[in-house]
Amino acid sequence: MDEIVQQVVQHTGIPEDKARQAVEVVVSQLQKRLPEPVASQLNTYLSGDASGGQDLGDVAKGLGGMFK
Repeated sequence: MDEIVQQVVQHTGIPEDKARQAVEVVVSQLQKRLPEPVASQLNTYLSGDASGGQDLGDVAKGLGGMFK
């Protein structure tokens, strides 16, 4: 998650603590709305646990047509 926070800081110029809050809000909302298997993959990705063998692209594929 730190990498995402840093990207928000770089792209918006907001302080790191505010960027972290924003990312946490977005992640929380995604976890509530995504199907459990996808939310679990997101948690694995954000925790930096590579043992799941999936990257963010794999997580996105799991969304299917959800955002169409």
